Amino acid sequence: MRVHTGEKLFTCDQCEKRFSSKQSLKLHMRFHTGENLFSCDQCEKSFSRKHHIELHMRIHTGEKPFSCDQCGTSFTQKHHLDLHMRIHTGEKPFSCDQCGTSFTQKHHLDLHMRIHTGEKPYSCDQCSKTFLSAPDLKRHLTVHTKEKPHSCSVCGKSCSLLSNLHKHEKTHTGVKEYMCFVCKKTFISANCLKQHQRIHTGEKPYMCSHCDKRFSQSSNLKSHERIHTGEKPFKCSHCDKRFSQSISLKTHEKNHTGEKPYKCSHCDKRFSQPTDHKRHEMIHSREKPHTCDQCGMSFSFKTHLKRHMKIHAVEKPQSEITVSSSS
Repeated sequence: MRVHTGEKLFTCDQCEKRFSSKQSLKLHMRFHTGENLFSCDQCEKSFSRKHHIELHMRIHTGEKPFSCDQCGTSFTQKHHLDLHMRIHTGEKPFSCDQCGTSFTQKHHLDLHMRIHTGEKPYSCDQCSKTFLSAPDLKRHLTVHTKEKPHSCSVCGKSCSLLSNLHKHEKTHTGVKEYMCFVCKKTFISANCLKQHQRIHTGEKPYMCSHCDKRFSQSSNLKSHERIHTGEKPFKCSHCDKRFSQSISLKTHEKNHTGEKPYKCSHCDKRFSQPTDHKRHEMIHSREKPHTCDQCGMSFSFKTHLKRHMKIHAVEKPQSEITVSSSS
């Protein structure tokens, strides 16, 4: 009858949580005692409940009994399928009371709220930098260790995180199971779709703590904030030069390696930078995309247009004013 009445007579003496049956309290106490009666014979991981080890075993067997009837993606647990279905329905039941941004999971809302509160509970023991979440800290630590233990079986590319490897492997399979309902463009992950949708909504949830500039992606915010902090975490392995962005480091390192991956489609000339490659090809195409709105003259490069515009910007000398004195 306690199920119907909601009565909970059994109280945990560790955390004061209440339960309707003695058995439920007994199971709960294992969280405090650390008692795990059920051990996996595949990986030695142990669990306090039989149901939990049954779910865990699906990792080893590969069993995914819950399938999405929209896209065919399968899951080990029904709860994961229910969360996935919100991608198709667009349901986002958890909303931020500060900026109105909505989320499919409460956990994502809790993480988002730290943007507003400024809370960063995870600290790097190498450089004391703090982070919003444990995955952000884990991702950051690879900057120090430079460890990339996860390799692609197709092309050999190494990744520091397993999630990055899984994302990369989809570039080989061509599978893009997440579709934008606005423009029908497809993506390899839910996160890529979420970032893309901000193009349509104009949403910019990430605000700089130093100025009022806002960004649609957290990675863009991090790069921007380094302008204020002066932080340059990316160091060249050939010299002592440091950079605020990894792409800048990659660009710089080509000066040391002599790598020139960009080849002109008209001649045999090669370039280390895509911008130099594009600029060179305009010599062949004679393309002049930059036009002066004052006189209609066109230029191949924006820098040439800016130089030309100074001709129009030159102010004419002010006419001398002759003041006639009265006789």
